[in-house]
Amino acid sequence: MNTREIKGNWTEQKGKLKQKFATLTDNDLLFVEGKKEEMYGRLEKKLGKSKEELRKIISSL
Repeated sequence: MNTREIKGNWTEQKGKLKQKFATLTDNDLLFVEGKKEEMYGRLEKKLGKSKEELRKIISSL
């Protein structure tokens, strides 16, 4: 999934992620252009999942 695909429907995906993982906050899911890796790092740390697992979860929403 590329940056444009994530950015295009990120608001919807963010809501679904927050439903699936109640511990996530808006700050955890802050997607800023050029800072995608930083966001994945926050999610990896908070959820204990690998970057690849997170990409699969996000793409399956």
